[in-house]
Amino acid sequence: MQETHSTAEGARAGGLGPALAGFVMGTALQLQQPALWPAWAYAVGLLPALLLAGSSGLRARGLGWLLCAALAMGFALTGLRAGAIAQRQLDPALEGRDLDVSGVVAAMPQRNEGGLRFRFEVESARLDQAPVSLPPQLYLGWWGGVSDGAASPERQPAELRAGERWQLRLRLKAPHGNLNPHGFDYELWLWEQGLQASGYVRAGPKDPPPQRLGETWRHPLERARQTVRDAIFARLGSAGSDEAPDAALRRAGVLAALVTGDQGAIDRADWDMFRATGVAHLMSISGLHITLFAWVAMAGVGALWRRTARWGWRCCLWLPAPQAALLGGVALATAYALFSGWGVPAQRTVWMLLAVSALRLTARQWPWPLVWLLACAVVVAIDPWALLQAGFWLSFVAVGVLFAARVEARGDEAADLDRPWSEAGSLSARAAAAAATLLREQWVVSLALTPLSLLLFGQVSLVGLLANLIAIPWVTWVLTPLALCGVLVPPLWDMAAAALRPLAAGLQWLAGLPFATLSTPAPALWAGAAGVAGGALLAMRLPWRLRVLGLPLLLPALLWQAPRPAAGQFELLAADVGQGNAVIVRTASHTLVYDAGPRFSAESDAGHRVLVPLLRALGERVDTLMLSHRDTDHTGGARAVLAMQPQAALTGSLAADHELQALRPASRCEAGQRWDWDGVRFELLHPQPGDEGLTQKSNALSCVLRIDNGRHAALLPGDIEAAQEARLVAAAAPLRADLLLVPHHGSKTSSTPAFLDAVQPRLALVQAGYRNRFGHPAAPVMGRYSERNIRVIQSAGCGAARWSSSAPGLVRCEREQAARYWHHRLPD
Repeated sequence: MQETHSTAEGARAGGLGPALAGFVMGTALQLQQPALWPAWAYAVGLLPALLLAGSSGLRARGLGWLLCAALAMGFALTGLRAGAIAQRQLDPALEGRDLDVSGVVAAMPQRNEGGLRFRFEVESARLDQAPVSLPPQLYLGWWGGVSDGAASPERQPAELRAGERWQLRLRLKAPHGNLNPHGFDYELWLWEQGLQASGYVRAGPKDPPPQRLGETWRHPLERARQTVRDAIFARLGSAGSDEAPDAALRRAGVLAALVTGDQGAIDRADWDMFRATGVAHLMSISGLHITLFAWVAMAGVGALWRRTARWGWRCCLWLPAPQAALLGGVALATAYALFSGWGVPAQRTVWMLLAVSALRLTARQWPWPLVWLLACAVVVAIDPWALLQAGFWLSFVAVGVLFAARVEARGDEAADLDRPWSEAGSLSARAAAAAATLLREQWVVSLALTPLSLLLFGQVSLVGLLANLIAIPWVTWVLTPLALCGVLVPPLWDMAAAALRPLAAGLQWLAGLPFATLSTPAPALWAGAAGVAGGALLAMRLPWRLRVLGLPLLLPALLWQAPRPAAGQFELLAADVGQGNAVIVRTASHTLVYDAGPRFSAESDAGHRVLVPLLRALGERVDTLMLSHRDTDHTGGARAVLAMQPQAALTGSLAADHELQALRPASRCEAGQRWDWDGVRFELLHPQPGDEGLTQKSNALSCVLRIDNGRHAALLPGDIEAAQEARLVAAAAPLRADLLLVPHHGSKTSSTPAFLDAVQPRLALVQAGYRNRFGHPAAPVMGRYSERNIRVIQSAGCGAARWSSSAPGLVRCEREQAARYWHHRLPD
């Protein structure tokens, strides 16, 4: 009878696997849609899937039918859910208008040197005293006294707390971000978070003052997280006399991230160090931390449950102690995961804990692929767009590889919930066994994830194995317990900060090694997938004659080279950097970067956010970084580019005392400078020698670069204005070009009729931010281009733009090439 029951259970479990896999595949397929279908189309697709799934003869038709039914269900349900989100978009008529909005702070605010970022839950909104409808949640900035988009010191941001009700004067816009190949999809992040509009608090002298209306009972978890985070910074934020002023704040940020999951608290320099050493997964709430917490909670609940008999309570008769420990440990681990922000690794661990716990409480045993698929499907069902996060794939691939390799992971996986705290043998033998297990696990994970890391980031840590062997036990058994226990006993945070110092010093030394990281061009999807399969095959406990078959699968990912222009041709990639210029010029074997985009804040600039990932993914070795002039919307990302490209020569219109001169001496760009790369001619047309002594206006000194292969040309004029344009026209400079980077982002001061008549471009690119405060590009300027039948491509509507001399009439826009339904579309 028992055998019959096991057989029936195995058959049911066997049918569940294709259903779970089909659901995940259907969800992934829906995420590739460039535009949403009408709701009725998804409903039509869902109805047959439900009927088929509920059919008693489905299994008789075979597992393929089950997979197809689940696939259709995943596709349709995700489409319906996406359609419901799309209905909550901001009315375009309300963009840029002054709105009086009442609502509640929905999450703990993030503070930087410029002000605050926070989520705001709308309760009511009015425009000129008339009620209007807004999306339910907004993503807001409070940048001091902001009046017309610029910060001023009149009214600094208040100390906001989650759960507080405020009335604010806001100016909103649709969720819009920069869109670049291999870059962070900000609009996807906003969509996934349920934020359908962004904006800022207007707190200038002419605006009504923000009013705190009181506390609410809402968002108690966020309020608790904020209280703990602020307590950590209050206790640890003061630096010692023997260290840099920000050292203590940086340590406090790491501990705050370990306790509350606030990854924004970690300094950018520390993130760079953690990524270079491959330990970034430890510095946020990972499966390792959740499982460790579950183990400790299980031990504590089990001990307390057994002691209830001494207190006169016979709890063990009602529920055996092992089951109580299991339930209590999982419940407390789930609470910790929620408190820490509910990231994908935490979700994955909680669902695996719940799945394994449910199986053991019901005396069932499923094979590991089914448990793995169940956790994956549950995460996807709750958050379909998690499939597009790098953390999702890193987390689930790592777990799957460990399971497949039959490695008995001690800390990170739910399959080992019942491992006893002590095992037979001496303490030294147990320590040696634990060290061997850690080494084996880390080797397996490093081998399998290297191709995936190259696919996702174009970079892998070569010191990661050593760094993790040191950091995993230290963070898991020393740092995290001290940080967590500090919530109850705050002096333990001082001990945690002290424990962090030697670890940070060691990681900093490893990150500084010249061979710390390996960067390669981002491989194609098929090459990355083949590499992951090859790494997994090498990691499995199979005979070596089978393992070595994984080596050929690794080669496409490791040896991948991005395609380059043919000899005599060149291409331009105008990166989407918002309000600023940044253009990558590539020939057959050389690369020039013209301008480096804006600086957004002390923690963020176009170099780190856009250009460095883009150059790494393309495998570029930059020969020259040319900064047209000193304005920060052109030089803001230069420091990051120079750090990544130590061999690059720096040139441009930079004063001798400019801060970048300390990093790398810059030569001046002057008219008459010429050079040839791979049959492509580069020539500078402006400024003339000696111009820097004639004007203090930086725009007037912009480097004007013309690129020509004898058949087609491109002109990059920086921010020159009417006087410089007239001078170039009067001098009969060779201005004719197929492609023109619109001068000064389309300002009224530039693009004069005579200049446009001299250039005669077919295409013109405008690099300007969406709804920027300068009003670029100006309507009269766009009218001049339209009168001459010049097609204008704006970065706000195009994203990153690619143009090649081999196809001079074509511009490929990232928003068209990689269109997805969550991307903002500008009205025609």
